[in-house]
Amino acid sequence: MATIRDVADKANVSVATVSRILNNDPTLSTSPETKQRVLNAANELGYIKKKKVVSKSNCTIGILQWFSAAQEMEDQYYLMMRLGIEECCAKNKINMIRKFKSDSDYLAALKDVDGILCLGKFSKQELTQLKSITSNIVVLDMPVDDVDITSITLNFKQAVNSAMEHLYDLGHRRIGFLGGIQTDEDNSSIPDERFSYFKDFCEKHEIEYMDYVGMTQFNIQSSYNTTKLMIESGNIPTAFFAASDPIAIGAMRALQENGYKVPDDVSLVGFNNTEITNYTNPPLTTMNAPVYAMGLYGVSTLYSLITEGKKAIPVPMRIKLPCKLVERNSCKEI
Repeated sequence: MATIRDVADKANVSVATVSRILNNDPTLSTSPETKQRVLNAANELGYIKKKKVVSKSNCTIGILQWFSAAQEMEDQYYLMMRLGIEECCAKNKINMIRKFKSDSDYLAALKDVDGILCLGKFSKQELTQLKSITSNIVVLDMPVDDVDITSITLNFKQAVNSAMEHLYDLGHRRIGFLGGIQTDEDNSSIPDERFSYFKDFCEKHEIEYMDYVGMTQFNIQSSYNTTKLMIESGNIPTAFFAASDPIAIGAMRALQENGYKVPDDVSLVGFNNTEITNYTNPPLTTMNAPVYAMGLYGVSTLYSLITEGKKAIPVPMRIKLPCKLVERNSCKEI
């Protein structure tokens, strides 16, 4: 049986070059002629690449995050997701390489992993690059069109409807939306599903909302500034649904500093159920986003793909996790 060294000798290249070509290393810089020579040599010699037997003790997965480390600390959404991943890997002795999209060497760092977990928002081009490294990819927190990739997301439709039904049942008919602006690597805006479902609910239930929409960044300071501008314009509804807890907390502070009482004058519902929502004044009603569990499920699904492939997952899955309303004291019946 031909070996990788036999292929290297026939193609007149190094063993390392043969290995990188046969493993589709995206970081390899070589001519198309050299690549074809190696492929022809492997074919002529009948070289069969040995299939790696992967167990938990030798499995290595890549964790690729679209948020920077600083952004992760501002909003615990992706932090909790990562902690779920790390706990699952530690318990099962799965090796892990963690990289950020902002790292210039992330493709090279991930070239030998058995599978990749993508956390956040990724373009088609980026996913194509990752697929050249491994076919074992699971994307967390972003729906994907690629029919070869499994994704795990939150059920935003169910979550938004639960939050809005709560406010509607309390008598609110003027409800605002405070959302976050996100962009991809091309600086193109990424639509927030929550706003789309919010509009659908409002239009179906004849709720006034057009004058009460504020788009900001996913942090407290930006939301505080945006809410202040809305207060100055006089466009304040009886309730707000916020796309994240930091956005809700920034709005709460702006409202209270300008004489509005929460929930007596304005009710607030956040999203995520981060730990700090227990300690705001008043404690914040919010949607519990099970992102920690998303991290756990992400590792389990990816490991099944790595070790069993189509035997475990015949076709890529679209998994949506439900969110539950956590009632505290920031909403009031009117």
